[in-house]
Amino acid sequence: MKNLIGDVSSAARILPDLNGEKLFINKGKGAYLWDDQGRKYIDTALGFGAILLGHSNEVVNNAVIEALGDSAAPSWAHVREHSAATALAMHTGELSRVIFTNSGSEAVHLACRAARAYTGRSKIAKMAAGFDGWFDDVSYGNVTSKEANFADGDRPSTARTTLLRFNDFDDVERIFAEDDNIAAVILEPMLANAGCIMALPGYLKHVQDVAHKHGALVICDEVLMGFRLHPGLAGLQAGLDPDLASVGKAIGNGVPVSAIVGKPHVLAAFEEGRVLRGGTFSGNPMACAAVMATLAQLDTADYTALIKKGDGLRDAITSTFASHGIKITTTGYGSVFSIWLGDVAPMTYEQAQKIANPDFSKQLHLALREYGVLLMPSPYGRLYISFDHSNIVIEEMKFAFEKAASKLSKIFSNA
Repeated sequence: MKNLIGDVSSAARILPDLNGEKLFINKGKGAYLWDDQGRKYIDTALGFGAILLGHSNEVVNNAVIEALGDSAAPSWAHVREHSAATALAMHTGELSRVIFTNSGSEAVHLACRAARAYTGRSKIAKMAAGFDGWFDDVSYGNVTSKEANFADGDRPSTARTTLLRFNDFDDVERIFAEDDNIAAVILEPMLANAGCIMALPGYLKHVQDVAHKHGALVICDEVLMGFRLHPGLAGLQAGLDPDLASVGKAIGNGVPVSAIVGKPHVLAAFEEGRVLRGGTFSGNPMACAAVMATLAQLDTADYTALIKKGDGLRDAITSTFASHGIKITTTGYGSVFSIWLGDVAPMTYEQAQKIANPDFSKQLHLALREYGVLLMPSPYGRLYISFDHSNIVIEEMKFAFEKAASKLSKIFSNA
């Protein structure tokens, strides 16, 4: 009997068998992973967005090793935590106060607690089909759930969570007309886990303005998109003025670390001890070392070149499939995007549901895996590239997509 449930501790890591074999990763370096049989793959999941500098970045690793040697869990305040908070706050504008946590789910949970404490209200409004962590409250209405697709007048809601439709301007007005107990709205720069559905022009600002008009806070969930477009928050780059933000993943290049950042008056209750925060490993020395070493490198990284490289890959993938009689489109940005079967990019979750093709996504995953590229097997999955995805790596990816498109043309041509 095996002891590990489903072979993994997170369901997101489950992959289909290829030729009767399961995949178990042994190590990673740069843009590549190697399995337990020694086979080499280009990685496009990249820790689900956590790996931005490339696997096993030596600067980050060395900083973590040094911190581990000093003490993994010193219990009390330690010498790295203030420095890491300062390094992070230098990138987050008016969100100048920092509390470290260990995972994105924890960061969102703490941000919601902060919003409830500050406003005295109990409900959090999240985007239907959005993913803001796996804790009970905010996992309500996740992608593929029955609650995520609802009609006007039939809004899914619990005592602590209510849903609104991404890119629906009128629904924002309706939700506040219906409910005066909303503490905060959680916003993502795009609906990432629903297949990188992009925000319509002016939509994010509209949500923010309506929320603030009704006394609710705005939480930017930047766990996935933070530091992926530039060395900072995507929401700030888009012109938003959030009250709180959750960050994680890329700020530690794969080392488990996350944080909430917020305006001082919003987080004052934590400072004064009126609201609970904790966590034995929150702000631990290794996490803080990883944050400082990662952000120092991201400050000098060429984001423009990274995004241009990714956009070129998107164009090449679309052209390659078209040459084999398969129409596809992509949504997202150059450094993170999704692939859809069909020539119309979804702008709402309702549209995404209609065109999502699980069989195509699974077959694409398996075909690419045979040619040395690892891709998420879900129609709502994403393809990431890192700063270690060199031009040579991108060309290798284009070759693999050419082979995969040729194979899939026998099944999905003119689909």
